[in-house]
Amino acid sequence: MTDVAEKKRGAALVPGRETAKRATDIVLSLIAIIILTPLLLLLWLLVRSTSRGPALFRQERLGRNRHPFTLLKLRTMRIDNDDRIHRDYVTGLLSSGAAATADAGGLFKLDADPRVTPVGAWLRRSSLDELPQLLNVLKGEMSLVGPRPVLSWEADMFGEAYQRRFDVKPGMTGLWQVSGRSRLSMRDALRLDVEYVARRSFLLDAVILLRTIPALLGGGAR
Repeated sequence: MTDVAEKKRGAALVPGRETAKRATDIVLSLIAIIILTPLLLLLWLLVRSTSRGPALFRQERLGRNRHPFTLLKLRTMRIDNDDRIHRDYVTGLLSSGAAATADAGGLFKLDADPRVTPVGAWLRRSSLDELPQLLNVLKGEMSLVGPRPVLSWEADMFGEAYQRRFDVKPGMTGLWQVSGRSRLSMRDALRLDVEYVARRSFLLDAVILLRTIPALLGGGAR
């Protein structure tokens, strides 16, 4: 391994950094869960009362080292849907030479998706559907900051150049989410995931968390 490559990998292996990141995840996610529990209960009731099916949506995603885990979200779609629309959308954005940027729904989310309920569309625009992932963070399956947790078939399409994104836990927010999500191509987003892995630090995580708030308010971190 060259000195440059060693330095890139070594930047993320400073003793105590992973422990400090995990401690930060536990403290902040626990505080957020306590504060947001009344809101989560209201959203749970809203989803349950406006469409048929459970309020929580569970889906297998890939975590660190591509180990699968069950991601939690508030359900935004009608139940018993075919995911062919989503597969075709992601395939188009990842196709050879494609530079297409995301639609208004943000990367990995279709705008005007016919499977999404009216309440679900609002939850997606506000990113409130992601709040149950605080439990994934508390359990250690995710981090507050990291690459987006992806589906297995999505990961298979990324190619070898982007596999380093799986060296860390996926996050609720990340570098590409606060870097103009709707203006990026999917490959640009994947490059930012890899860049995050190479540059990750406590300071970078703090900057991303602080930038997530205005990005959400401005609709740029959906």
